[in-house]
Amino acid sequence: MRLRDELGTLYTNADFADLYPNLGQPALSPWRLALVTVLQFLENLTDRQVADQVRGRVDWKYALGLDLTDPGFDRSVLSEFRTRLTQNQAEARLLDRMLEHFQTKGLIRARGHQRTDSTHVLAAVRRLQRLESAAEMVRAALNALSGADPEWVRRVAQPEWFERYGHRVEDYRLPKGKATREAYGLAVATDGFTLLDALNGEGTPEGLRRLPMIKVFEQWWAQNFIREEGRIRWRRGDELAPSGERFNSPYDAEAAYSTRREHEWIGYKVHISETCDAELPHLITHVHTTNSTIQDVTSTAPIHAALAQRNLLPEKHIVDAGYIDAELLASSVPEHGVNLIGPTRENRSWQARAGTGYAASHFQIDWDHCQVTCPQGATTRGWYPTVNRFGTLEILIQFDREVCAACAVRSLCTKAKGGRRVVIQPREKHEALRLAREYATSQEWQALYHRRAGIEGTLSQGTRALGLRRTRYRGLRKTALQHAATCAAINVLRAVSWLNGDKPGRTRVSRFSQLAVSA
Repeated sequence: MRLRDELGTLYTNADFADLYPNLGQPALSPWRLALVTVLQFLENLTDRQVADQVRGRVDWKYALGLDLTDPGFDRSVLSEFRTRLTQNQAEARLLDRMLEHFQTKGLIRARGHQRTDSTHVLAAVRRLQRLESAAEMVRAALNALSGADPEWVRRVAQPEWFERYGHRVEDYRLPKGKATREAYGLAVATDGFTLLDALNGEGTPEGLRRLPMIKVFEQWWAQNFIREEGRIRWRRGDELAPSGERFNSPYDAEAAYSTRREHEWIGYKVHISETCDAELPHLITHVHTTNSTIQDVTSTAPIHAALAQRNLLPEKHIVDAGYIDAELLASSVPEHGVNLIGPTRENRSWQARAGTGYAASHFQIDWDHCQVTCPQGATTRGWYPTVNRFGTLEILIQFDREVCAACAVRSLCTKAKGGRRVVIQPREKHEALRLAREYATSQEWQALYHRRAGIEGTLSQGTRALGLRRTRYRGLRKTALQHAATCAAINVLRAVSWLNGDKPGRTRVSRFSQLAVSA
């Protein structure tokens, strides 16, 4: 009840009016469906449970502005509302409109401090071995075709298919020996190509080839098998598509396999940004759901662009090393006025790791004259702008071979037979990286970066209380909707707690760990 009394109406019908047609039967109030969706994820309920709560709970009726005798609605309208959001790419509105309301209430400081981190998200599919995937792909395709045109499937299906694909494919049902598994795999591959040939043959209804599951089946088959001169074989490792394009299950082709330190999973990744100003509630300002193989550093620029569009950019953005590179350090201030605060990636050259050698940072660079001076006073022989294998511009610095050979401290500088080579980035990136590394040694930086730890609590709250880490739905866009609603629910919890006088606490430390702190 405090939600409505203190914060008022979080949504209006106008926020979602463009998602509905101008003609037809009047729909239920979109603002109520939006708020119900947030409450649903706040309590981690199913659609059926939500419909029961709306009919039976007084606090929900009060928040929704319904009479006590209101009969509620059928649970199907919740699914229809979510479909409207995803089909119109409007899933972010659940969070964005709430943030606009919080801004007017003074709960978000303009150009304050924010922090960002990510966590893995498990797709609502089984993890399959490659042989299991192949057989399950055929089974899924046959099921889709049987639903669309059972008579066509009866004409095409071979008798052994009903035994091979009539039930869910699981490893314990498959042959155990190496030879028999290879024979089974060849039979599945042959069946798949037989089905593809039938789909592409004359007389096949065009609608069957356009079924979404058939598109998935064709893509997976092309990624994993080769048919050459009538012979069928598995693709070798060097013949496979990039990991970001491969998928494991026919039921969610956007969920990819990925690893992160000790974690292995099939699914997605979610990036959450939140405010971290001491005197205000810590509210989530942006949620960004991506394929699991996308690196964190590629999400920093889209996050800044989204925050800029909503007038929510921070002055200081606190992140870990995965979100920072030299290009972002050089561009974030001039483009968005955002200072990235976080550790930079370590220099992995042997000179830097040894701690006693001459790393690139020990060389003096004269950018105006394109010349570099080594710690012993020698100057470069060559300055060569080049492009690396990632398509990024960098500069190769070459010292004279004879000069390096005669140097008394050569062992501290290079192990190569020729002269020392140093690779640096263009001036803006190089200087931005140098300044960031210098700033990271200061007490001010340490105090700022200490605030980043709080984002772990947000990820834990979303995971433990609201089901953030497991998808309810299949597909990237539906998963993004789940995350937007979950983050909006976290904001409701935090805003109400703040109004009740509850302030964010410090991270709890076990009694045993406290002994080490006090020692």
